[in-house]
Amino acid sequence: MHLTYKHTRYACYLGYITQAIINNLAPLLFIIFQTQYGLNFEMVGRLILINFGTQIIADILAVKFADKFGYRTSAVLAHVFCATGLVLLGTLPQVCPSPYTGLVIAVVTYALGGGLLEVLVSPIVDSLPGDKKASDMSLLHSFYCWGQMGVVLISTLILSVLGTDIWMWLPIGWAILPFLNLFFFMKVPFVPPVPEEKLMTVRELCKNRVFLLALVVMMCAGASELTMSQWSSLFAETGLGVSKTLGDLLGPCLFAALMGTGRLLYGLYGHRLNLRNSLLFCGCLCMICYLTTVFAPYPLLSLVGCAVCGFSVSLMWPGAFSDTAARFPMGGTAMFGMMAVFGDLGASLGPWLSGVVSDLSQKTNLLQQLQANTGEELSQLGLKAGLLAGVLFPLILTLSVLYLKKRHKNA
Repeated sequence: MHLTYKHTRYACYLGYITQAIINNLAPLLFIIFQTQYGLNFEMVGRLILINFGTQIIADILAVKFADKFGYRTSAVLAHVFCATGLVLLGTLPQVCPSPYTGLVIAVVTYALGGGLLEVLVSPIVDSLPGDKKASDMSLLHSFYCWGQMGVVLISTLILSVLGTDIWMWLPIGWAILPFLNLFFFMKVPFVPPVPEEKLMTVRELCKNRVFLLALVVMMCAGASELTMSQWSSLFAETGLGVSKTLGDLLGPCLFAALMGTGRLLYGLYGHRLNLRNSLLFCGCLCMICYLTTVFAPYPLLSLVGCAVCGFSVSLMWPGAFSDTAARFPMGGTAMFGMMAVFGDLGASLGPWLSGVVSDLSQKTNLLQQLQANTGEELSQLGLKAGLLAGVLFPLILTLSVLYLKKRHKNA
């Protein structure tokens, strides 16, 4: 069979589905881990921190070494880490004297692969021939959303039907995808890389004010997306009083569905639109969604704000990638790697800041007075205060894109 650049795109799509597995499977098993291994909330939260922290380290390593080793070798290695880590997630806790140590080893292993994929897949697609770069990037990133939905729906269905006792077979089964895709990456064609000496260095990129502002946009994109995504399930449960399963479906699953829809639509029709104007629209819509979620008088309307926020953030991450790649065509893997680092930083800092504000606000006289006047739960008011702090990120993103747009027009 003769493989073309079309098959390279398919391999990259599967690569982003693999990354969705890496980031979304373990959280579905956290309650099982707590029940079987006696983990507390801090230990479970530490697994999330270890995952994203390791991915940031992998992003930094990819900036330094990916161009030296080449895309093919690096992509295959990433899939080896992902497949191995998922198998270890299903086996090590069963055989290690400390199940938590087994979980940590598994998370670190597959997070190395997930971080590498985040840096590699976007520049591979960006290098392929075509005149619809932004649309292709948006379509690529939509597969992360479909992967997230697939992991949540399929894993929840299997655990509901077969019971939680077979949980260890879930990560082993999901490991089949990266295992098969690594052989796909061994065969698909790649565009010959630009010689390393012609690419911009990290130092040259960091001296450019426009690039530094692009990093701010990327960090705000990650924070805008993950702040609402991470809190949406809890908001659905506490605000509507629904079950954990229904909360996951109405919260993160619906959020992912609308985010994927937005990326798919831009992937199909985005070549007709101005990218920076689209980013401005997304930033403004995102602020409206956050404010609707916080201030809506009805819980169902708040949930609509949560869900539509998925659509509003759909273009932020891939759009920031595409806009920066167009401004710095010689940025290379270093550019994509630094963008990924700041995106992950935003994805970590955004939900954390929201949680801090949520906890601190519950101790203030203002929220306690509101609780007395409205009868609303103090924890729910605190959650709303935390989400209100999240408005800061789409606001900074919007102002930054406006500045970049004005600077480009003047130039």
